[in-house]
Amino acid sequence: MTEFENNPKWLGEGLKRIAQAKIRGEAMLADSLQAVAAKYDPRKKLIVIQLTNGANFSFPPHLAQGLQGAKPAELKIIELSPQGTGLHWPKLDVDLAVTGLLSGVFGSRHWTREQAARAGRTKSEAKTLAARANGAKGGRPKTPTAGLASISTN
Repeated sequence: MTEFENNPKWLGEGLKRIAQAKIRGEAMLADSLQAVAAKYDPRKKLIVIQLTNGANFSFPPHLAQGLQGAKPAELKIIELSPQGTGLHWPKLDVDLAVTGLLSGVFGSRHWTREQAARAGRTKSEAKTLAARANGAKGGRPKTPTAGLASISTN
């Protein structure tokens, strides 16, 4: 006799669905990495995340959206989401996903594009010299795909 046999049919079916959902949820969480702890190390100026598998991951706060320019006191308080899949800085109202951070995603798609554009506009002696060298060779090479549009497939 199972634990569900003494209950009305509808209740037993509901309890079975809950048990199955719990098993599915545990399996999903087992496949992903979650944080069990997170702290700001002011000496090294790094956010350090301890993961369920025993590994640690750290990154400098200036890389992450919403954490650039934050004071150590603001970075110090980090809350974990209940399942350990997210980090929250209440003094900054910033949320970041653990899996995103582990994948090198330190902000939204729009924010990442802005950072890349800003980096591309940066002027340096190395960029100036490279531009001059390309100019001496006749400029940027033409893309070879321009002539492919006229090829017929008949």
